[in-house]
Amino acid sequence: MTQHREVVVIGGGQAGLAIGHHLARQDRDFTILDAAAQPAAAWRSRWDSLRLFTPARHDGLPGREFPADPDSHPGRDEVVRYLTDYARDLTLPVELDSTVRAVRRGEHGYVVELDDRTYHADQVVVATGPFQTPRRPLHLAEALDPGVVQLHSSGYRRPEDVPAGCVLVVGGGNSGYQIAEELAADPRRRVHLSVGSRQTPLPTRILGRELFSVLEATGLMHKTVGSRLGRRLKGRDTLVGCSPSRARRQGIRMETRALSASGAAVAFDGGSRLEVDAVIWATGFDADHSWIDVPVFGRDGRIAHQRGVTASPGLYALGLPWLHTRGSALLGWVKDDAEHLAACIAERARALSGDRGAARADLAPRAAARA
Repeated sequence: MTQHREVVVIGGGQAGLAIGHHLARQDRDFTILDAAAQPAAAWRSRWDSLRLFTPARHDGLPGREFPADPDSHPGRDEVVRYLTDYARDLTLPVELDSTVRAVRRGEHGYVVELDDRTYHADQVVVATGPFQTPRRPLHLAEALDPGVVQLHSSGYRRPEDVPAGCVLVVGGGNSGYQIAEELAADPRRRVHLSVGSRQTPLPTRILGRELFSVLEATGLMHKTVGSRLGRRLKGRDTLVGCSPSRARRQGIRMETRALSASGAAVAFDGGSRLEVDAVIWATGFDADHSWIDVPVFGRDGRIAHQRGVTASPGLYALGLPWLHTRGSALLGWVKDDAEHLAACIAERARALSGDRGAARADLAPRAAARA
């Protein structure tokens, strides 16, 4: 079955919903394809006690504030409800269980292939986000004894998933710290946190003001990836409300970078070793865009773009870290890039409409002459 849409959005998470809002306001003929069977799948797959490090006042998508105390930090289930209700209440055309197998250039625009149907689209937005393939250091994971319980943060749900004894959490981002703190609350566990490159911790409040309100007011949240500061910050994790000193106060033992493993032992930079019963890999994710059969990739294998606009006309990326600013992949700030790309889509749609109108006008005299 083949269908046509003006725009196909691939990914029904926060980025896909954000641009869906703008496309609906433009009255576009579009659809949002999501591989998952349920809305907000990426959030559903996170651990039970996860809380956003941004307060609710900054967590809304375009057209709808987050329904919580503005000073509160919403939990995972609150985010799932918000995104589910957002798509339903705005009647966005989200198609679940719709895994995209390939995107290719077509005669006019793009061909989007699924298992059971194909879409021809004038324009395509790749909004699958950064959390696709769990990343873990295989040279360490595969060297550990099978008796050592190993979980990636994407597979961790609650402390009951982890045995008592010595637990090593690997990863110095907010995920690693949050999981380590939760596990350390049970005295039956001795929790160690391995941090390779330390980040500067940021408090949740500065001089009595909420951190992200300060970052907004000073313009720091809107520093672009091309700015001097943006180039320095890109690629760094931001620790908000977490720090090594806070972790130590909660009984967590800090370790340096994990270098090697053998049996049940992990060795760290500096020569120390630790016998472990379990390892939690809070080591992030990789994006998987192998299904995009369009030459839009840079030498690093990532989609090359200027604020989401690729070199292939009508193909866009949205929701990636530092797409344009620090907030590009965050729930409350993805709307800025979505609004920008929606304007690009509208501009290209006008150009395509003009080209087609000119083509029809060019054909009319020829048809009259033949008649």
